[in-house]
Amino acid sequence: MRAIIIGAGRGSRLMPTTADTPKCFAEVKGKRILDWTLEAFRENGIEDICFIGGYRIECVKEAYPELTFRHNQDWENNNILLSLMHAEDLMNEPFICCYSDILFSSNVVRDLLRKDADISLVVDTEWLQRYEDRTEHPSDDAEKVMVSNGQVTRIHRQIPEPEAYGEYIGVAKFLEPGAETLKRYYHEARRQYAGKPYREAKTFEKAYLIHLFQEMLEQGIEMAHVDTPGEYIEIDTQQDFDYARQNWGDFR
Repeated sequence: MRAIIIGAGRGSRLMPTTADTPKCFAEVKGKRILDWTLEAFRENGIEDICFIGGYRIECVKEAYPELTFRHNQDWENNNILLSLMHAEDLMNEPFICCYSDILFSSNVVRDLLRKDADISLVVDTEWLQRYEDRTEHPSDDAEKVMVSNGQVTRIHRQIPEPEAYGEYIGVAKFLEPGAETLKRYYHEARRQYAGKPYREAKTFEKAYLIHLFQEMLEQGIEMAHVDTPGEYIEIDTQQDFDYARQNWGDFR
């Protein structure tokens, strides 16, 4: 199993923390966000790890020379979906991908590895608790999901709170058939929409990963969900950063 960390963006909402270093270098409880991510993977036996960088990628290369790197040089003009596909050449075997600005426990990776499905998304089922005082990143910006019979049926920010089963935390696993499906749908969408609006994105290049996920769901592609009751924090704003430094815990 391989891991792919998507970390090309600057994280402007976390300024001044990201003035000189990438977002994943922000420290929580004495470790960088990236350190927590690597620990969660390595504690589950995943050592083959790729970092997709852009903003200040040289900092990551210097600090973590053991990682494999892919460089999203046009990071200022694209978004998570296109960034992930900079590692398309590494999707020839099962992999887990994740955002670089999140904290998640090793339990999340453990449970994800146990799931036998071509595509699996990790969903925080206690997501609303986190949004009670999260004023700078309200719940209408959450990547919410709806599910039925163990499968994700919809993933969209506009899902009303009462209808949401949970929040997609930005961690997903693809077995080989799932990886081939992801690549196929990506290239078809790119062929049709390059330079044009794509779903809620102003252009295909600015699309989020969940935009493609929703497209795939609408075409009948199955995506299982792996639940976590918390054990996850997104760090998008300074408010999130302060919260994480106070509340991130030991989930062993």
